[in-house]
Formats: sequence, structure tokens, C-alpha cells
Amino acid sequence: MEYDVIVVGGGASGLFLAAHTAAGGKRTLVLEKRERPARKLLITGKGRCNLCNDCDRDAFLQNCIRGGRFLYSAIAAFTPQDTMAYFEGLGVPLVTERGQRVFPASQRAMDVVDALVRAVKDAGAQIRCATVAEVLCEEGRVRGVRTAAGERYYADNIVIATGGMSYPATGSSGDGYRFARALGHTVAPPAPALAPLDTKEPWVRELAGLSLRNVTLSLWDQKKPKKPVFQELGELLFTHTGLSGPLVLTACSLLDPARASDFSVAIDLKPGLDRTALDRRLLRDFEERQNRDFCNALDALLPRSLIPVIVRLTGIPPETKVHSLTRTQREALIGPVKGLTLHIKAPGPLEEAIITRGGVKLSEIAPSTMRSKLAEGLYFTGEVIDADALTGGFNLQIAFSTAYLAAQDILGA
Repeated sequence: MEYDVIVVGGGASGLFLAAHTAAGGKRTLVLEKRERPARKLLITGKGRCNLCNDCDRDAFLQNCIRGGRFLYSAIAAFTPQDTMAYFEGLGVPLVTERGQRVFPASQRAMDVVDALVRAVKDAGAQIRCATVAEVLCEEGRVRGVRTAAGERYYADNIVIATGGMSYPATGSSGDGYRFARALGHTVAPPAPALAPLDTKEPWVRELAGLSLRNVTLSLWDQKKPKKPVFQELGELLFTHTGLSGPLVLTACSLLDPARASDFSVAIDLKPGLDRTALDRRLLRDFEERQNRDFCNALDALLPRSLIPVIVRLTGIPPETKVHSLTRTQREALIGPVKGLTLHIKAPGPLEEAIITRGGVKLSEIAPSTMRSKLAEGLYFTGEVIDADALTGGFNLQIAFSTAYLAAQDILGA
């Protein structure tokens, strides 16, 4: 029951750290509450596992929403290129796709998980299924852990790698926050990041399932209306309650969830056309359909399911013949086509978020070692800390880089 290192949590960060400490000669134990480790890793990248992003340090830090300055040492010590080399060394061929996103060539997250688990076991570390109930601490130093079954395991180094609170079925149920608080740490309130957005407009349910590509989404803070908080070309998806998709996940990470209702999004359905060019396009379309009703003349411009919504938003009677539309009425159509506006109600539920924002306060962790400043022998790595990034492999890189720093400190490197 005595070890050099106990890792609480068998996710990406915990397994990565265990493989390194065990390979360095430290008796290492991983305690994971689920029978199968790294369950969340299995669902990343829609089951393909977006392992990291093949970018340089500056690009990585630019994609960090919270904790970028804190993560400088971690990304300098273990870069995305180091991550790629490590997994290829484990026998996982990689491919780099659009946006420098790195995936296993097999497109199977399972291959990454299997390689990581194999690396842990080959290095001599043990993985046991157990729920940790308490981190044992005496006179300001951690001594071990107690499980829910009453077992006690002892070690001078305890690593909390429990993840956040997203997808609790994978084991990320917030245990690490409880351990941190019990040991005197401050925890920034957990909130959803990289999550869908629920909107106030009831008509979104009519569009559920509609996917839009090559549209521009702008996120606006109504209290700071001079320029958008975020604006980017890409893809999004309508849901029964609002919006999802890559653009929306990014927007979610950039708004303040405590005042989500102060934000709105505008979708430019035709970003390749300015208002003047779009008006010329409308005149051509209407010339070809001059005897049609307005509601039946937009099929070349918009997806079918979106047409009734846009028609209502213009205020133009649906049965109006297009040959009789005035310039003012065309402007009324151009408005929602160039800026379909939805008002945010709230981010989607935390349990459905890809990443949890919030976590153990960074000022209480040493950025060069991931060591707790409050309890000797205690480390925090991965999603449990108050640092998160945009989609594209950056959050897994945080998991690997922070784990690497902690492992190096434990090994005395």
C-alpha cells in the first residue's frame, strides 16, 4: 500500500504523468473510479481524438482563454511537437488536418487510449479501480489517500488529475475540487466552456438539425456594442434550444456565463457578399421568379427550412409577388440574411460541455512544477486547474504539458 506517487484520476493527464514517473523509477499507482480509464479521451474529437494542435508556443497561448500566462512554462517544457513525437513513439501514427489539428491516422480515439494505458503498464505503474474519498494530509504535507471502501494508500507525492465536471458519466464529477478545498485551496466556480448556447428566440426549434457552413458568426456584448467580442467564418448547427457547432463552442468560451443574457450572436448567412452585392443577387433571383410569391422565391438563396423564419422576420407578407417588392422591402430581407440575430439565454448544461471553465486557483499552484503552494507533495494537472482553451487540441495539450512538468518535478529532473 506504499508508493512514491499516487495519481488520482486515470484520464489523459493522469495516465501521461504515471507513464513518466514510473518510467523514471518511481513506484506509481493510478486510482480511477471507472473500470475503464480515459473514458473522456474516447469521446474527444467526436471519437477521433484531436490529440493536439501542431502549432508554435505563441499560437498555443493565443488559443488559451484562461491561464495562458500561467501555462507558459508548461508549453515551453513540453510542446505540441513533443506530444506528437511521444505518441508516434508509442506506435500511434498521426495525421494533421485543417487548422493544424492532429489526429491518429486510424481516426480512432481507442488507439490513443490503448497506447497510453499500455505505456503506463509497461513502465511498471499500477492502475486500480477505486473511488478516492479523501486525500490524507498531516502538518501541511500529503501522506496518501483513503478510498470509499476504506482502503489507505500512502505516498509522499499525490497528483490530482480528476478533470472537471463535464460528461460526469466518464468520471469527471468534480471530486478534485472537493479535495482541493479540503486542503485549503480556492476553487473558481465551475461553469461550462465549449458548450452549446441556448437562445431566447422560440423559432430555433423549427430549425433543429439545420447545419450551416461557410457562415460568419459574431458574438456581441450588448454592454460593449462598439465591436464584436468574437467573429469568425465556419460552421454551426441549430438545436431545439439554440445553437451548437464549432463557432458556437468558441463563442461560449468567450462570454461571461454569469451574465450570458447580455450577449447576442449574429449570423451572416452570405459572408461573401456585401449588402450591395447581395441586393444585386436578389434582383437577379427575383427577375427569374418575378411571378412567384415572396415566400416561394428564396429557394436559391437559403436552405428550405430557414425560409419561413426569414420571411417572418422581414415583416413582408408571404404572398407578395416578388416583382412588386420595393427597395425598402429588399433591405428588410437583407437585414436578417446578413445578420440573423439570436439573443443568448444561457450556455448549455455543464455536464454537456466539452470543457469545464473554473477550477483550482492558479495563484496557489507553482507554474513551473504544478506543485501546490499550500500542501507539500501535492500537485494538480489538467482540467482540474482554472485554465482552458479553444477547440483544436489545445485542452489536451494543457493536460499533457502540465502533467509533464509535475512528473519532472517528482523525478527531480
